Amino acid sequence: AGCQIPAGVMAAAFQATLLNAPLKDPGLFIRLAHERRALQFDLGDISALAPRDALKISHVFVSHAHIDHFFGFDRLLRLTVERQKQIHLFGPGGFINHVQGKLDGYLWNLLGPQSQSLVLDLTEVDAREMVTMRYRCRNGFGPAAAGRREPFTGSLLEEPNFTISAEILDHGTPCLGFALQERFRINVLNEGLKALGLRPGPWLQDLKKALYGSVTADHEFVIPSDYASGRYRFTVGDLAKRITRATTGQKIAYVTDIAYSEKNIARVVRLARNADHLFIEAAFLDRHRHLASVRHHLTAQQAGTLAAMAEVKRVTPFHYSARYGDCPEALANEVQAAFKRQRP
Repeated sequence: AGCQIPAGVMAAAFQATLLNAPLKDPGLFIRLAHERRALQFDLGDISALAPRDALKISHVFVSHAHIDHFFGFDRLLRLTVERQKQIHLFGPGGFINHVQGKLDGYLWNLLGPQSQSLVLDLTEVDAREMVTMRYRCRNGFGPAAAGRREPFTGSLLEEPNFTISAEILDHGTPCLGFALQERFRINVLNEGLKALGLRPGPWLQDLKKALYGSVTADHEFVIPSDYASGRYRFTVGDLAKRITRATTGQKIAYVTDIAYSEKNIARVVRLARNADHLFIEAAFLDRHRHLASVRHHLTAQQAGTLAAMAEVKRVTPFHYSARYGDCPEALANEVQAAFKRQRP
């Protein structure tokens, strides 16, 4: 069993930022604190993302392949194609064919064994299973002979410190909603470090990995002597008790391009339940709900109501229809009004 550590408080481990204004294309960039990588939800216009940040992306979660959610794939590919890098991409049924079509649209005759080994792992999700195919830059992005199949249980990615889950929603086509859930937060206490004569350093990340992993409390942990003025050998459990505190993990949910139907409502509430922050589309004002219904989108009032039903702590609307270019604040106000009015 993993170590049990006392409750406490720490800064957010995930910093989520919408790349564009609400009237522009969707895209949520999530920095992983203390790691040189990031996650990306949707690939609309990502030109606002600095190349150094785009190069940190290790996993991309695409709700669906409509152009405003996916044409940024080309920019991401352009920035990474000459890099030694692996990127995992997830999308709904048909996603592998959509990516393959983009890759087939370019000429790769100059690639070969000497090329940098960019690797794309593509996973498409349906109600029953996930299928993953691997594409390598070195062979002109030709797919592997066979893919990997596994049951879809709701989870897309499981790492020691967080998970990514998904719900299959309806937008007139399958569309994925996503939730990032941190397992728990670890905060390092400066007072604890000083009391033991320890200095911060890379070893703290090793300690956090041990706490997120499956090591036992009596597992020995050795601190490099450069960072310890006295004792430098501890058990993981003893060291954690002295210099760390933990609290409930952060949760971020992302939902866009869905119809306001009973199935979608139930699935969004389940996905976003108790999220610290819900990012949700609000395409139309509620007085235009007939247009929202025809186009399988949410109104701002519906978005706020869903946020309240899921009992999230904070809601941020995005993906407004261009018809509200002169009054985008009306959508934001309608979301917040419904959210406050409907909250338990």
